[in-house]
Amino acid sequence: MVDKSEKFSWLVRLGYAARGVTYVLLGYIALSTAGEVQSGAAAVYDYLQEVPLGTVLLWLMAVGLLAYAAFKFLSAIADIQSRGDDAVGLTKRVGDAASGIAHLFLAYAAYQFANGEKTSAAGEGGGQEMAGSVLSMNLGAAVIGIIGLGFLVGAVMQAKKAWTSSFMRHISAGAPQGVRTAGRLGHAARAVVFLLIGISMLEGAWFSTESRVKGLGEAILSLRDTGPVYLIVAVGLIMFGVFSLVTARYRIIPDVNRANLQRSVPG
Repeated sequence: MVDKSEKFSWLVRLGYAARGVTYVLLGYIALSTAGEVQSGAAAVYDYLQEVPLGTVLLWLMAVGLLAYAAFKFLSAIADIQSRGDDAVGLTKRVGDAASGIAHLFLAYAAYQFANGEKTSAAGEGGGQEMAGSVLSMNLGAAVIGIIGLGFLVGAVMQAKKAWTSSFMRHISAGAPQGVRTAGRLGHAARAVVFLLIGISMLEGAWFSTESRVKGLGEAILSLRDTGPVYLIVAVGLIMFGVFSLVTARYRIIPDVNRANLQRSVPG
């Protein structure tokens, strides 16, 4: 009989696979039809609507990304990945929370497309639209600035992973050769994209205007005039997708059960 922890583990693996499909197609769209990549994840989900069994795949991706977001939130709150409570550990847990929020948006976007709806939440101008909503609130500029700093921290963490290959600590020994290289290239590409998003958010906060803010697709598209850099980042995003697909099978996922959570959450 499969226990709840193992069921959740399989859902998290589905989430890694969904993340992999998203990044593979995002990089492919960037290479094949650069202008469409501005829509970010929406371009990926729109593409999937047109393929055979695309709706079924979108539903699976929505469920998987939701489980992945939950896994990240549990890591941030209950420290199920044993990050620790020191400065480094807390920084990683804040990163987990930010990742959880990002993938929650991706899950919702996938759900909307699976339900036959078109959405701008993850699409062209989506980052600016959301930033505009936040900036209209009290202390909205401060919130955007904090999120921007979070992306800059995320960029540093992605770059560190690309340099040290520390992600391999969570990959089982049976993983195929080449996963380290794919992971390093993928994390390096994400570091560049996160850096651009973070800088754009800080600019948006400083000037109190959403027009400066870039979403995922917009950040990628902003590299189009850089020539080789754009090509390298696009290929790197595909490599991150491949890495995620391998991770879906070989990731070491900690047990998530009530006893572990009670030990992890401060009483």
